[in-house]
Amino acid sequence: MRRFTVTPERIAQGRVAFDRDESRHLVHVLRLRPGDTVIASDGAGHDYTVRLETLGETATGTVLEVAAREAESPLAVTLLQGVPKGDRMERIVRAATELGVARVCPVLAERTVVRLDAARWRERARRWQRVALEATKQSRRAVIPAVDLPRPLAEWLTDLVPSELGLCVWEGSAPSMATVLEPRERVPRSALLLVGPEGGLAQTEVDAARAQGMAVVSLGPRTLRTETAGPAVLAILQARWGDMGGGR
Repeated sequence: MRRFTVTPERIAQGRVAFDRDESRHLVHVLRLRPGDTVIASDGAGHDYTVRLETLGETATGTVLEVAAREAESPLAVTLLQGVPKGDRMERIVRAATELGVARVCPVLAERTVVRLDAARWRERARRWQRVALEATKQSRRAVIPAVDLPRPLAEWLTDLVPSELGLCVWEGSAPSMATVLEPRERVPRSALLLVGPEGGLAQTEVDAARAQGMAVVSLGPRTLRTETAGPAVLAILQARWGDMGGGR
C-alpha cells in the first residue's frame, strides 16, 4: 500500500488532510481515485490507513485504522552540526535522518562561513525540516527528527549537556573514537555528537565542549568532510548500540 507522511496536526476527528506536495503526488503522479486506500504516517510513531475521499489541491480521506509503530532506534542521537556552505547541510540532514538521528541542531561556529539574518535562517531551517520529512518517508522511519534553528555553539553547549555519551569530533590530537567507546560498561540510550563546519572546530570550541563533559575524539588518519563525518559516526553508534547492530 502506498505510504505518505503527514504532520500530526493534519489528522483530526478521524480525517486526514494531505499537504499540497503530497496531494499533488496523489493526484498527478499516482493518479489515485476516491475510494483508494493509502497509509499516512504522522511522523510521531503512528500509521493511519486512510480511504481517500476528495482529490484536489488538498486531498482528504477518512481514517479506517490506526497502528502504532516501533521502528525507532533505542539510541537517541542528537547531532550538533556546524553549518557548512551551499547545500551540504541538506545532504547531512538527509543522511542523518536515514541513519536514525533523533534531532539535528545546526551550529553557528567560529569557522562557519555562512552568515544570514534571522529571517533567512528560519527559511533555511524550514527547508532542512522538509528534507528530514522526505528522508523519513523514504527510509520508512516512524518519527520525523526535529531540525532546529541555527544557534551559536556556546548556547547549544549550555542547553544540551550530555547525560550519557557526548562526542566531539576533531581532526586535531585526540584519542581514537574506538578507544573512548570501548571501556563503556553501560549501554547508552542517548548521545550528543558535535561536528564542526568545513575547516573544523576552533581550539576554544573544543575546549568548551570538553568542559561540558564531551569526549574529544579522532576519526583516524583520514580527514573527513563535514558532510561525511557526522553520518559516519552515526552509523558507528547505531551499529554498536542502536538498531543497525541488534542493540535493542
